[in-house]
Amino acid sequence: MRHLLMPEAGRVEWVETPDPTPAEDGVVVAPLAVSRCDLDLPMAAFGLFPGPIPLGHEAAGEVVAVGSSVTSWAVGDRVIVPFQVSCGSCATCRRGAFAACDPHRAPAGAAFGFGGAGGGHPGAVADLLAVPHADHLLVDLPEGMAPEVGCLLADNVVDGWRAVAPGLAEEPGATVLVVGGLGPSVGASAMLTAVGMGAGGLVVADDDPDRLAFARSLGADVIDTADGMPERLPKAAVVVENSGTPEALAAAVRATEPYGRLTSVAIHFASPVPMPLLQMYTRGITVHTSRADARRLLPTVLDDVAAGRLDPARLPTTVAPMAEAAGRWLEPATKLVLSAD
Repeated sequence: MRHLLMPEAGRVEWVETPDPTPAEDGVVVAPLAVSRCDLDLPMAAFGLFPGPIPLGHEAAGEVVAVGSSVTSWAVGDRVIVPFQVSCGSCATCRRGAFAACDPHRAPAGAAFGFGGAGGGHPGAVADLLAVPHADHLLVDLPEGMAPEVGCLLADNVVDGWRAVAPGLAEEPGATVLVVGGLGPSVGASAMLTAVGMGAGGLVVADDDPDRLAFARSLGADVIDTADGMPERLPKAAVVVENSGTPEALAAAVRATEPYGRLTSVAIHFASPVPMPLLQMYTRGITVHTSRADARRLLPTVLDDVAAGRLDPARLPTTVAPMAEAAGRWLEPATKLVLSAD
């Protein structure tokens, strides 16, 4: 079979490897569509993690082979593959914390398409993808949902949703503030969630004209930060920090209303990052940062999609044939989707 590999920073290429066979509790999936995560482009272009890395971790596909102990899936089933690898049966998974699965630990968290940093699991930009723990891990691709939409739900859409939906559930009609666009499709997903779930207002502070135009198309009030992040941003009860800079994080904290919720979806590679703990303490602010637990949250996200509260098809998306992956993977796009059709 063929799969897309980043042997070193700034270079991707197709390579041939033997076809995988399913583990006893696993399946083999033929990817029908794979979307590029916001982290995938800098990971491949700049070598955030050491290569070689088999690329891709947002996938929807069709089951083509089934392990002997698998009971939930059959050849021909169409599925979404959550990007994190988890067993579903360890003590941590039994608590529902699938993203911190005990048997699957890795420096960047166990995941498809991260190479050694993700535990050595294969990538999804491939003819075939071996998926372990299939009865637990896989999620049904809803009837009528195109794989090119379903793959979006494997990571980044869930990431944007979890930064907004819980806050709006606690405080319906609250204002949502999105600060920065380091993860462009995560930020766009947060905006779509805010609009679909009835936020009382949406404010977006960003420095990119295209992202600001998308925000305006959703009816957001926008703040152009091309000349720098303002000291003060409008107050909001639900705040999404998507910038990855200490300055923007501090501005996001200052903008969070008392007893509001701030979720940092950006990865702050610089450490340590100063936090205004006294402000957070005296105003009762909840700050959360983590990877999105895709397997745990995906069924609820799919419920919101089915109910019309979230439309991932509205993401600014560039669709290209899977065969063009090597030439497309390093090109800029808010969301690149590779289709096997």
